[in-house]
Amino acid sequence: MSHNPAPVQVAARPPRLKKLSIFGAIAAVLIVGGGLAIRYHDHHELVQWTDAQLIPTVRLAPPSDPDKTHVITLPGHLEAWYSSPIHARVSGYLKNWYKDIGDKVKAGEVLATVDTPELDQQLEQAKAVLVKAQADANLANITSRRWQHLLTSDSVSKQEVDEKIGEAQAAQATVLAAKADVDRLDALETFKKIVAPFNGLVTARHTDVGDLITANNDSSNQELFTVSDTSHMRLYVPIPEVDAGGIKPGMKVNLSVPEHPGRTFEATLLGNSGAINQTSGSMLAQFEADNTDGALKPGDYADVKLALETNPNLISVPASALIFRAHGAQVAVFGPDSRAHLRDVHIGMDLGQTLLIDQGLTQSDRVIENPPDSLMNGDRVQLDTSDNGAAVEAATEKGHETAR
Repeated sequence: MSHNPAPVQVAARPPRLKKLSIFGAIAAVLIVGGGLAIRYHDHHELVQWTDAQLIPTVRLAPPSDPDKTHVITLPGHLEAWYSSPIHARVSGYLKNWYKDIGDKVKAGEVLATVDTPELDQQLEQAKAVLVKAQADANLANITSRRWQHLLTSDSVSKQEVDEKIGEAQAAQATVLAAKADVDRLDALETFKKIVAPFNGLVTARHTDVGDLITANNDSSNQELFTVSDTSHMRLYVPIPEVDAGGIKPGMKVNLSVPEHPGRTFEATLLGNSGAINQTSGSMLAQFEADNTDGALKPGDYADVKLALETNPNLISVPASALIFRAHGAQVAVFGPDSRAHLRDVHIGMDLGQTLLIDQGLTQSDRVIENPPDSLMNGDRVQLDTSDNGAAVEAATEKGHETAR
């Protein structure tokens, strides 16, 4: 006898619960999708931020002066208008000196006197020789006249008369020689007084009372005094070869000296050497500066500012823009494609904080200041957006428009 279990009856799900399940599944899908979208967006922003951080931020160098002239500062030195080392002309002992360093003197004013006993005796001897020569000449003239008188009576021969005339003439020549010797020693006597050759200032004294004075032509013999005319000064400035063409007749320069900070003086060009020194690569220029008040001193060091015409072939860039690598000097230029382009350049002149480039750049190039060491040609770069960087960029653009 077979036994069949009774069928289980499954209760049907209410329609409301089915709808809620569907809505829950949809909500879960939306939540997961939204989370994934937010995560993707954050990841994309992170990638963009990371990429932006990898692009170096650079600042443009200030534009070069667009004016027709540029000012350079060069070292110079000042010398007195006249400076005379005064040596002794006669030998002896210094008897007295009357002027010391810093004293103002007039032309012909006595600086010192020299006691010359040997010269005095030589002069006395020369005078005695002159007196004897004059006496001999007087006797020879009397004898000559007598013999000429005797010749009229044929008491003496013509030959003997000629001899007496010749002796008289020789005696007269001896008188002239003796007188010249006396005059020479008289002239040396005047050198016992050492005098100032011109109006000026005593800038050195190298002697004292009782010093042995030796008069000779030895260049090692030290001068007794040095007198300088400092009413106006000579200013000597070595002009670099690249700027030698800018030195024009009558040009004026401003100079300053360390002992007068904040004060400037004016000097006018007198001339130049007209040649380039092979050792220094510069041309020496000479200027005249008024020194009525005596503020400038001989031997002063001076900072000289010269306004020179701008050479259109020279581009001024800061020294910080230069890149030194194995194949030579380079400068990074910001291109219109926001990429850095490295240019091989030649330095025309190094002025310290500023370089003058004569090859490799043009006036329209936007030079990058302080480029990163790792910067390569074609690398993307971005400009500094700070206030200072924006101001420099605006000034650079204005300079480029002026150059164009």
